[in-house]
Amino acid sequence: MSYSIVCTDLSFAWPDGTPVFEDLDFAFGTGRTGLIGANGSGKSTLLRLIAGELTPARGSVSVTGRLGYLPQNLPLGAARTVSDLLGITPARRALHAIEQGDLSEANYDAVIWDVEERARAQLDRLGLAGVDLDRTVATLSGGETIMVGLAALFLAEPDVLLLDEPTNNLDLDARCRLYDAVTSWTKTMVVVSHDRTLLDLVDQIADLPARRTFGGTLSEYEEVLAIEREAAERMVRAAEGDLRRQRRELAEAQTKLARRARYGDKMYAQKREPKIIMQERKRQAQVSAGKHRTMHEEKVAAARQRLAEAEEAVRDEDEIRVTLPATEVPAGRTVLELDGLRTATGPIGDLVVRGPERIALLGRNGSGKTTLLRTILGELPPEAGSVRLSVPVRYLPQRLDVLDDALSLVDNVRAVAPTASVNAIRAGLARFLFRGERAERPAGTLSGGERFRAVLASLLLAEPAPRLLLLDEPTNNLDMASVRRLAQALSAYRGALVVVSHDLPFLESIGITRWLGLTPEGLEAAR
Repeated sequence: MSYSIVCTDLSFAWPDGTPVFEDLDFAFGTGRTGLIGANGSGKSTLLRLIAGELTPARGSVSVTGRLGYLPQNLPLGAARTVSDLLGITPARRALHAIEQGDLSEANYDAVIWDVEERARAQLDRLGLAGVDLDRTVATLSGGETIMVGLAALFLAEPDVLLLDEPTNNLDLDARCRLYDAVTSWTKTMVVVSHDRTLLDLVDQIADLPARRTFGGTLSEYEEVLAIEREAAERMVRAAEGDLRRQRRELAEAQTKLARRARYGDKMYAQKREPKIIMQERKRQAQVSAGKHRTMHEEKVAAARQRLAEAEEAVRDEDEIRVTLPATEVPAGRTVLELDGLRTATGPIGDLVVRGPERIALLGRNGSGKTTLLRTILGELPPEAGSVRLSVPVRYLPQRLDVLDDALSLVDNVRAVAPTASVNAIRAGLARFLFRGERAERPAGTLSGGERFRAVLASLLLAEPAPRLLLLDEPTNNLDMASVRRLAQALSAYRGALVVVSHDLPFLESIGITRWLGLTPEGLEAAR
C-alpha cells in the first residue's frame, strides 16, 4: 500500500522540555482516518507537525501531494471577508476587472473564470446559502466560520486533508452536512475528533497513545478492544490463581523445611553419629533448604510479575462513582415554569419541567439556547413573561470558567459548600478522582480533563444540592474518556436536567426523556 503521509522516528517536545511523543512511527494512506486519543496525547500537535507548522526535534514527516489543513482555531481577522477565507479574492478581483474592461496580462494570469460559481456551490453544499462572498468574518458565528474554512479546503481540492475537531461549535444541521462531505472524500483525510458519529464514518482508526492502526470505524475498534479486554481479564484471573498456588506451595515448603530442621537439631543433640558427619549433613541440609526456599520464592515473584503485567493490560482510567441522594426530585414535583417567556433572541413560550425530567434542548447555532439558559438562571432579564424556579439550580457553561484558579480544589468546593467539613469535601473530591495531595492543587494548574472533573465536582457537591442542572454544550472539547465520566456522574444525579447539545450519542447515553427544539417561533417538540 502506498502512503500519502509517513512519520518516521518522530519526536517532539515543547520549549520547556515537556515531551509530547518520542520515536513515533505512523503512516496514513488513501481514505479517511480517525486519529483518536485522550486530550493531551498529542493529536493536534501531530497534525501541526504534518502540516509543517511545527518542527520535530528528531525524525521526519513526508507528505505526498498538496496538503490542506483546518486547525481548531482558524486564523481570522474581523475585517477579512468570506472571499478572503476561501482564498479567492485575487481571482475574483481579476475577474471583475476584466468584466469592466481591464484586459491587462496580470488580470488574465490571476483570473479563474468560474471561481464564484464554484465557491457558491461549496458554500451552498455546506448550508451557507445565505452567506455572501463579501460578508465580513466579524458577522459570522463560530460554526459558520468553521464551515467557510471547510468550504475553502474542498474548493482547493488538496490531495491530503487534515481536520482538527471540525464539529466543534457546529449545530446538528451543520454536522450532518459535514458528515456528508467527509463520506464523499476519496483522497487522504486525517481527522482528529471526539465526535462518535463522525468517527463511525472513517475507514480506519489510528490510536495515538496505543500507537496502533485498525481498519474500521470507532465502534468496530471498540468491539475489538472489548474482546481484548475480556481476554486480558481472563489472564488476570489465571494469574491471580497462579499466585495463590505459588504462595501456598511456598508456605508448604517452608513448613517441611522447618520440620526437617527440627529433626536435624534433635539428631545433633542426641549425637547418634560422629560430629563431623552430622555437621556436614547439617550444612548440606541448609544448602538444600536454601535452594528449595529460593526456588519457591522465585516462583512466587514470577507469579506476582505475571499478575502485574496482566493487570496493566486491563488497567483503565478510574471511573467517577458518586451517589447524590440529596439531588433527588420526586416525580411530578414542579421544578421550572416558563410563562410566555421572551428573551433577547426571540420568543420562547411556555414550559413546565416536573420531577427528574431530562430535557435535550436542540436548535441551530445562534437560535438563543445559551441566552435561554442564562435567562432561566437569572443572569439575563426576560424581555417578556416570567421564569419560576422551585428548586436549587446550577449551571455548567461552555467555557468551564466557574473555578477560581488561585484557590485549591478543596477551597473551590468550600466556596460553594460553606457548611461542609474539610473531610467531607475531601471525600467528595476523591470520588471525582482527586485524592490526597491532588485535592490541594490550585485550579489553575489543572489539565483540561482535570479541570472538567473539578468543575463537575463543584457543581454536584454544592450546597444546597442542585436539583436542576443547566448544561451548555458540556461535551465540547472533551475527549471520549471525559464524556464517559460525565455520563457516569449524570447517571448518579437524581434531579432534573436541561442540556444544550448537538452530540446525539451523548444525549442518548444519559437517558433524555424529552426533546425540545428552539425555533424562531419558540420551543417545540423535536422528537
